[in-house]
Amino acid sequence: MNPIILIPARMASTRLPDKPLALIGALPMIVHVLRRAEEAGIGRVVVACDGEAIATAVTNAGGEAVITDPGLPSGSDRIYQALQKIDAQKKYDIIINMQGDMPTLDPAVIVKLLELMKDGQVDIATLAAPIRDESELTDPAVVKPVIAFKEEGKTGRALDFNRENVSGNAYHHIGLYGYTRVALEKFVALPPSENEKSRKLEQMRALDNGMRIDITIVDTVPLGVDTPETLEKARRALR
Repeated sequence: MNPIILIPARMASTRLPDKPLALIGALPMIVHVLRRAEEAGIGRVVVACDGEAIATAVTNAGGEAVITDPGLPSGSDRIYQALQKIDAQKKYDIIINMQGDMPTLDPAVIVKLLELMKDGQVDIATLAAPIRDESELTDPAVVKPVIAFKEEGKTGRALDFNRENVSGNAYHHIGLYGYTRVALEKFVALPPSENEKSRKLEQMRALDNGMRIDITIVDTVPLGVDTPETLEKARRALR
């Protein structure tokens, strides 16, 4: 495998304006995310951004950035356009899509994600963690995968994703993805499926079109920063 980590980042956050440049300590949040990706040690890391402001912050920190169309509808489209710009020779065969708002992500989980891609039948790999907070069972913001486990409690195949109330052994989906290059090319070329549109879950496009998504279970859900409150939590965690 020859993987690359691509981090989509854009300035147009409604709940936390200019989110990628929000300072955590002395560094913008996007630089913290860049560092977590670099610490995984699996290969090249590039931030796929929507303009000069993020690109400048990344390059000033010694990172690599590529500017993509600010009008792109999703992170998947952004990383695909970035990949076309930086790798026309198709050198990279595994693409890790790491969200730009997870500055406290444990780099070890990126390595775990990559392990799933060793199975040549897997199109897309992702992560989940056991739900331990009962409030998450009924929270529509928490996406719950339905998993057919190969090894009980460790890895399995995703059968469905939903936001509905659940009970019993439930899992919290984590929005970190690994794609084969072929799978990413196929995914971005497909139109949104009905389940994707009704549930507002992009991964349903893949399942609805017969693509295989495997999941590995990790211990905890990384903090996603999308409000002033979660930004403060990230600052405390990284202080």
